[in-house]
Amino acid sequence: MSHQVHIYTDGAAKGNPGNGGYGVVMEMVGTAFKKEFYEGFRLTTNNRMELLAVIVGLEKLKNPNTKVLVISDSKYVVDAVEKKWVLGWERKAFAGRKNADLWQRFLQIYRKHKVDFKWIKGHNNHPQNERCDELAVYASGLPNLSIDAFYEDEMKKLL
Repeated sequence: MSHQVHIYTDGAAKGNPGNGGYGVVMEMVGTAFKKEFYEGFRLTTNNRMELLAVIVGLEKLKNPNTKVLVISDSKYVVDAVEKKWVLGWERKAFAGRKNADLWQRFLQIYRKHKVDFKWIKGHNNHPQNERCDELAVYASGLPNLSIDAFYEDEMKKLL
């Protein structure tokens, strides 16, 4: 499959849980078109930010059935999709699964496109991955961070 769009993603959390953020770099293959996105949250986890980065990248696509390659350094995200674990979790209504809210949101947008995943080693001088990391870390340190309401509500239930 020749991909129309490459989406590079990364997530970060200071403290895990703690302040977190995601970074996304999107490139249209064969063109100079490139977009970057990021957002920070006051209390979240690294895995939530890794997954949210993928979701946001896919949600930015304007045309359905776009051929996409998601490049991520998150084994959590890549393995869950490529090994089809997320589909088993869905069949069991995500019972006992962390980040169920995000996985459900992921599946909604994932099914609208033709998506492949590629895992790359993080912090390995890959230019787009390094940029995503910079964006995620930057976002996690911004003032007036967004609220990851689902996660904060879940944490309150545990206290």
